[in-house]
Amino acid sequence: MRTEDMILISVDDHVVEPPDLFDGHLPARYRDVAPRVVAKDDGTDVWLYQGQELPNIGLNAVAGRPPEEFGIEPTAFADMRRGCWDIHARVEDMNANGVLGSMCFPSFPQFCGQLFARTEDKEVGLAMLRAYNDWHVDEWCGTYPGRFIPLALPPLWDPSLMAEEVRRMAAKGCHAVTFSENPEKLGYPSLHSEHWDPFWKACSDEGTIVCLHIGSSSQLVITSVEAPIDVMITLQPINIVQAATDLLWSRVLRTFPDLRFALSEGGIGWI
Repeated sequence: MRTEDMILISVDDHVVEPPDLFDGHLPARYRDVAPRVVAKDDGTDVWLYQGQELPNIGLNAVAGRPPEEFGIEPTAFADMRRGCWDIHARVEDMNANGVLGSMCFPSFPQFCGQLFARTEDKEVGLAMLRAYNDWHVDEWCGTYPGRFIPLALPPLWDPSLMAEEVRRMAAKGCHAVTFSENPEKLGYPSLHSEHWDPFWKACSDEGTIVCLHIGSSSQLVITSVEAPIDVMITLQPINIVQAATDLLWSRVLRTFPDLRFALSEGGIGWI
């Protein structure tokens, strides 16, 4: 399909990060501690970082597969549709589907960069996060200008650093940042706290939209351990309802009237 005939813009897509993500984006002193992909004996590929094994979840890469093959078991890059992780194949898929523009949330770093926030050495965590953001803007989005809406990860552990990163990314043309739907669940102050004001102000000043994705609190509603995954999936909108209610009754929107939020994966929540 010709780009002039495309009208669809998707604001909640995902990228399965390619193995060479950090190549060329880190200072030399951090290269040995960067996340890397290894192939396991069972045929799956996993990211290794800070002693953690982070698999590619199959449900995040089922494009092109029949529903009966959907699952959450780990998988390998060779078993995925190439468009999940290869930018050229992704654009080919977008063209076939009539999608003009796409904003892509992260996978292995988690939806608002929780993985890097948990890094014990915060200097290392910040280096990894900035390398990720640079890759996302310069390579993933920059390879096909105008086809992708860049989305930055914030260094959640320090609102001043968050503000700096918002401004740094805005200078690169990125005016969207992901954030937690409920930061208190991650061990940080709630949306009602003044703790986040430097971040809110930077987003307001730069015209950067704050994107809240379902699951960015690292928690989902589930009724019991025996309940099938279908129950959790059905109840996922509850997270967005809670986030929207929190925001509507908070001081944030009154204090920063120009600040804009997107309730990502919220049905028609982006309207």
